[in-house]
Amino acid sequence: FVAKPCAIALNIQANGPQIAPPNAILEKVFTAITKHPDEKRLEGLSKQLDWDVRSIQRWFRQRRNQEKPSTLTRFCESMWRFSFYLYVFTYGVRFLKKTPWLWNTRHCWYNYPYQPLTTDLHYYYILELSFYWSLMFSQFTDIKRKDFGIMFLHHLVCIFLITFSYVNNMARVGTLVLCLHDSADALLEAAKMANYAKFQKMCDLLFVMFAVVFITTRLGIFPLWVLNTTLFESWEIVGPYPSWWVFNLLLLLIQGLNCFWSYLIVKIACKAVSRGKVSKDDRSDIESSSDEEDSEPPGKNAHTATTTNGTSGTNGYLLTGSCSMDD
Repeated sequence: FVAKPCAIALNIQANGPQIAPPNAILEKVFTAITKHPDEKRLEGLSKQLDWDVRSIQRWFRQRRNQEKPSTLTRFCESMWRFSFYLYVFTYGVRFLKKTPWLWNTRHCWYNYPYQPLTTDLHYYYILELSFYWSLMFSQFTDIKRKDFGIMFLHHLVCIFLITFSYVNNMARVGTLVLCLHDSADALLEAAKMANYAKFQKMCDLLFVMFAVVFITTRLGIFPLWVLNTTLFESWEIVGPYPSWWVFNLLLLLIQGLNCFWSYLIVKIACKAVSRGKVSKDDRSDIESSSDEEDSEPPGKNAHTATTTNGTSGTNGYLLTGSCSMDD
């Protein structure tokens, strides 16, 4: 109701990826047998249709991409996530600035575990937990990307960490973890929206801001501030106990994921320096095709395919530009 009119106002159309030319035989194989035919099946189809194998591979790739959401759908998804991240981060900052443990993390452990659970803290936790549960379920119906396994692990760890810290009344330090990790997410979604709207300079600027905030908060502030209090200050004040070991193990696992994603961000930044533009997200779900394939007719016969908006290659239906971060 909100994002779609905004997208239309920005001239974002519901253009999907390149459409595969109609073919009853290939469609039957795609829908009833397999979406990823092996070499033996490809050779059989090649003889049956009098098409070369490469053309059949391209048809299956286009047919798979055909089921991917349009740019308009992606914009709406990014705008929804941007709205949530912005709201929850703003709420977290407004809540934490009134708490003593934001300014002195040792307060996270004073009088532990007999610390009161306030209404604001409870709301903050339930809001975050419900969002991560929604991500956990939606990833099975959403497009499976290259980092599906890592994202699944991330959502699982986050849900368990939020629940575990709530049950063990470690909510004070938990709010620091949540707010810190929410700080960069809104910038990433804003950069995606700028990319979909073809605001290339704004996309580049937002991506740089996202990269700086992400790496600073997750590789700098998180280990030096949050992990310092969970590993050392808590040991000094309350001492180690069974839940302490589990909690810190989960936080270290989250930090390992932060290092992995920081590596991907730096990788994109290095490509941007070498190519003069921000490359696409390495997790892109639009299957790549070479320029040669896209210019080549689909078969020995004159089966020609049109490109969408004049684009081809790894971004599929996304317009090429200086910033392309296909989520």
